[in-house]
Amino acid sequence: MGLPDWDTIRLTIESDSGLEGTAAGQQILKEDTTELWVASRIFDRTSGQTVGDRLGRNEKTKVVGKLQQPGNGPPGREPGVSEDEKKAMMAYYFKKQEEYKKMSENNEDDYLHSSWADPKQLQKSLRGHSDVRAPGIR
Repeated sequence: MGLPDWDTIRLTIESDSGLEGTAAGQQILKEDTTELWVASRIFDRTSGQTVGDRLGRNEKTKVVGKLQQPGNGPPGREPGVSEDEKKAMMAYYFKKQEEYKKMSENNEDDYLHSSWADPKQLQKSLRGHSDVRAPGIR
């Protein structure tokens, strides 16, 4: 297709011998020795079972499998939260922490003068005296 001789894609398609010593050459996995990992478990090739035999035949099941070179152990887990979600959560909790700091610094009794803090508010509302105003009476 007109690809140059040194192109990675051309070398991979023709043979991987031209990729030796490069980063792309180290990422190529051999078909006969590659290990398949699903749900932190290795799938053994010698049992003769397919992935469908082991996991079931549910059409709604999503399986993420990773290929790994032999002897490297299980692949690293993916984070449960993306970077954008993580930043949003950190901003939210930082804002909450600042609010708690302001509340802890405010030791005044300003809230005692509000209507919801009046201990006789229920009694006044049941008797209907909550809106009565008279001169000299609070």
